[in-house]
Amino acid sequence: MENIAYYNGKISSIEEMMIPMNERSSYFGDGVYDAMFTVEHVPLQLDDHLRRFYRSARKIEIEIPMGFDELRAMVLDFCKKVDSPDQMVYVQATRGVGMRGHAYRFADGKPSLWIWVKPDVLDPMDRDYKCITMEDTRFLHCDIKTLNLLPSVIYTQRAEEKGCDETILHRGDRVTECAHSNVHILKNGKLKTAPCDNLILPGITRAHRIAQCHEMGIPVIEEPFTVEEMMNADEVFFTSCSALCCRITEIDGKPVGGRDPQLIKRIQDAAWKEAMEEVKALSPSVR
Repeated sequence: MENIAYYNGKISSIEEMMIPMNERSSYFGDGVYDAMFTVEHVPLQLDDHLRRFYRSARKIEIEIPMGFDELRAMVLDFCKKVDSPDQMVYVQATRGVGMRGHAYRFADGKPSLWIWVKPDVLDPMDRDYKCITMEDTRFLHCDIKTLNLLPSVIYTQRAEEKGCDETILHRGDRVTECAHSNVHILKNGKLKTAPCDNLILPGITRAHRIAQCHEMGIPVIEEPFTVEEMMNADEVFFTSCSALCCRITEIDGKPVGGRDPQLIKRIQDAAWKEAMEEVKALSPSVR
């Protein structure tokens, strides 16, 4: 099939799925989500993404109406059913359905679960990316992967208007993250990245790149860095579920990085090797 969707026990194509008007996600963005990409029908870092999904739900007092193992099995099954081997997988939990009211005291109190899988591909690592910077005016709970993405929508729109791929956010001088990814710098052979506090989403891919750098003997510094540090870094790159390690070569129209291509290539190669090892582990026919 071309794509597949699930909503509270119903299964259909994405286009045919119908959602109640009183879904609280429609009025308040009252929910959380997570997303991942597949290679050869295998969702990368599936368990890590699902653990973050459940963690985000707990932070806003939503009890996901399906156990971890059952949800994991359903995701894997859906990925096998979609024809394209390269897919985006999306899971979402909302407060549920009830007459509009800010407080979430309504009749059944049962959360809603959404899942869908559609064709999509990873961002290629063999090209350069351009970014702009904007002041980070989001709320102070960026560690929760909430549905309230209006700021990210605006930031992404501004980047596209300028012919760029991503927007790098900063609060004053401190770089936080991007509109929908984490941003990192390389300087003097070391990886520097923002700490996992309430100002950034703890990216799954971010964590994997950090772990790989440790394994390869590349020092890692998890501390805030400034816009000036970023502009003068040896290399700048971003990571997300769709971007294993994408090199940034221009920010606000100015060239950046390009001073340590060997190191960033090592990280990119390690990222792809890890992905393929994960694919082979879950899909033995892939060689």
